[in-house]
Amino acid sequence: MPDDTSTFPEQIDSPGADARRIWFLRGARTAFSVPGLILASAFVGFAGLAREAGLTLAQAVFMTGMVWALPAKVVLVGAIMSGASLPAAAFAVALSSIRLMPMVVALVPELKGSRTPKWLLYLLSHCVAVTSWVLAMERVGRIPREMRATYYAGLGFTLVLTNMVVVGVVYTLAGNLPPIVSAGLLLLTPMYFLTSLWGSARERAGHVAMVLGLGLGPFFHTVWPGFDLLAAGLTGGVAACIYHRLVRRRAAA
Repeated sequence: MPDDTSTFPEQIDSPGADARRIWFLRGARTAFSVPGLILASAFVGFAGLAREAGLTLAQAVFMTGMVWALPAKVVLVGAIMSGASLPAAAFAVALSSIRLMPMVVALVPELKGSRTPKWLLYLLSHCVAVTSWVLAMERVGRIPREMRATYYAGLGFTLVLTNMVVVGVVYTLAGNLPPIVSAGLLLLTPMYFLTSLWGSARERAGHVAMVLGLGLGPFFHTVWPGFDLLAAGLTGGVAACIYHRLVRRRAAA
């Protein structure tokens, strides 16, 4: 598929209604790509998980649109199935979503134009998750600044609405879907996250953090179960930060 952002007439730099409509549709078309397809397949697994947890169709679809990030929804469903209290479930979901804050901080300044209202940026930040973030960061530099928010609106909201439909359809058919198929599709998401983040890393420190996190995960799972992901992430991230600083000092010397 050709890159929609590579070439386009110069008049698109003018923030007219026609230009915004074109860039919105281009963003929406980007959602229907291989990463978007993999994300949709993961939501197939989530729909089966939600049905097994006893959620209603309306609750599963509402959760997809409001929580959006798939890991946070899986955490919430797990808390529901374990009978956790509301404060505990809320804390677990918030903790799993903290990882999105650096993504928002990195992406939102790239979307902001000279006349972009703040309320729109706040609204678009809701659509930030790994898939939309990776797709946007790969393309946003080639989009006129006044059109970036419009482009991301088409991308982000198309992903959200499409997967709400996917969850709704699959939920009604989940009774005929083998559980192992749902589980396998759910595992496609972390696989895609890993490969996408590896490819989009701009510095070697990002690769170092991922390698250390993967290597330390089994170790911390053995010595500190329940906090293994947090410990592996913090250790790998701190080590990668130290590595990055040492490389910069060596380059400056």
